[in-house]
Amino acid sequence: MSDEEKLLVPLDSYLKSGVHIGTKFRTAYMKDFIYKVRPDGLSVLNVQKINDRLEIATKFISRYEPNDIIVVCRRENGHKSVNLFSKLTGIRVVSGRYPPGTLTNPALDTFTEAKLIFVVDPWPDKNAVNDAVKVGIPIIALCDTNNEANNIDLVVPGNNKGKKSLALFFYILTKEYMKSRGLIKKDEDMKETIEDFTPE
Repeated sequence: MSDEEKLLVPLDSYLKSGVHIGTKFRTAYMKDFIYKVRPDGLSVLNVQKINDRLEIATKFISRYEPNDIIVVCRRENGHKSVNLFSKLTGIRVVSGRYPPGTLTNPALDTFTEAKLIFVVDPWPDKNAVNDAVKVGIPIIALCDTNNEANNIDLVVPGNNKGKKSLALFFYILTKEYMKSRGLIKKDEDMKETIEDFTPE
């Protein structure tokens, strides 16, 4: 089996989405995922490692019922992607500002219980990470080269700022979740394309 066949989507899809293009800033947490640094200073993430972590994440998420999971995305570039993901999988999404205390304060109107949280970027979504730590549930996060990964149980490396890369992440997560939950049998059964997840 070639490396290409082991990927969740063709290599070309990963490269076109810019999922591997990091930032100029690199934290110690993320150095193992960096393949090289370009002449312009931007870090390039290892696509195979992105794919492998995504595969672990999709298998892990698939063990949970939709109503036990919350996905948090403050970044506007990801709103269309996470909302379509939510519509197709039934998984709850907070797109925009996450109200602090949502997971910890039963007195709030927004209070909800969850067994797993997925954040698009641990920095703008830090209130959600802090709440998840307090209630002791696993945290999966998309982490770019500039992210700190303390408190994150599973890091999925990748460009968590670009609309095309976020569209690709949520296209893959949707497809793999639906397959493992028996909602679709194979990749081809999913009618939505990466473009459907991409904002204008």
